[in-house]
Amino acid sequence: MNEARSATLPMPHGFGQPLLAAAWMSLAVLSFSAMAVAGRELIGQLDPFSIMLCRSSIGLFIVAAILTATGRIPVIRTRRPGAHLGRNLAHFSGQSLWFYAVGQTTLAQVFALEFTAPVWVALLAPVFLGERFTGWRLATTAAGFAGVLVVVRPGVIAVDTGEVAALAAAICLSANIMMTKSLSRTEPTLCIMFWMTAIQVVLGAVMVAITAVVTGNGLPSLPDPAHLPWVLVVGVSGLLAQVGLARAFRHADASVAAPMDFLRLPLIAVVGMLAYGEHLDPYVFLGGAIVFLANYVNVWRSGRKAG
Repeated sequence: MNEARSATLPMPHGFGQPLLAAAWMSLAVLSFSAMAVAGRELIGQLDPFSIMLCRSSIGLFIVAAILTATGRIPVIRTRRPGAHLGRNLAHFSGQSLWFYAVGQTTLAQVFALEFTAPVWVALLAPVFLGERFTGWRLATTAAGFAGVLVVVRPGVIAVDTGEVAALAAAICLSANIMMTKSLSRTEPTLCIMFWMTAIQVVLGAVMVAITAVVTGNGLPSLPDPAHLPWVLVVGVSGLLAQVGLARAFRHADASVAAPMDFLRLPLIAVVGMLAYGEHLDPYVFLGGAIVFLANYVNVWRSGRKAG
């Protein structure tokens, strides 16, 4: 979901063209929202693994077409197959949990809890990447978890499986972010995108087959013709979201572009209200804002150090 963002943070001060950054970030925000709606429409007919298989297959076709048309097929050569596999196991798990959560809880809650992925990165990066665990990082991590408690409110309301899945998805995606950060030091973006889609096609096919056997269905579930447009939306919007994020952070400092990403929360809350009758919960907005603020402070501090 947000791996392109992590691969490009932070950018040097003065890296301008904020209008272009805003345009690319708007594309990312709309694409993430479209993917969530498409996932909600599909989850009643397809399990998350089938959705992931469809998404990855479409993505692989598009990436392969771009590589062929531009004559850049050689960029897919890699000396780090194990790193690609590990990254995609984390991403596939996180994205599958994300699609499950989309079908179980409100879209706004899913997005608010998804914003905790950078908080988990801040907590785990000192262990896995050797980064320093500073006082600022400790404070912003604590603030991020406070935001989670505001969104979920355990002990006040019942915590549903969708919220647990969304939080687990954020943890998996944080591992994906850290591994993407490592890969981006040596691998071109198209190489990362190719192996992401190729590996996840295989993972999706394996999990769909296992699910069919375990459930006794015998054959994997396939989308009916009425749902094919939503399958296409999932596949295309997933790639467009990553492209939009990557381009946005190339045209402006993270401290300029990142706040626009938070617009996903109110936008998807309104979509959930209009399309699915979901209640606009002020606690979700408050908790999401706290999580975003914690992330933004980390981005701002990183930008100051890089400057």
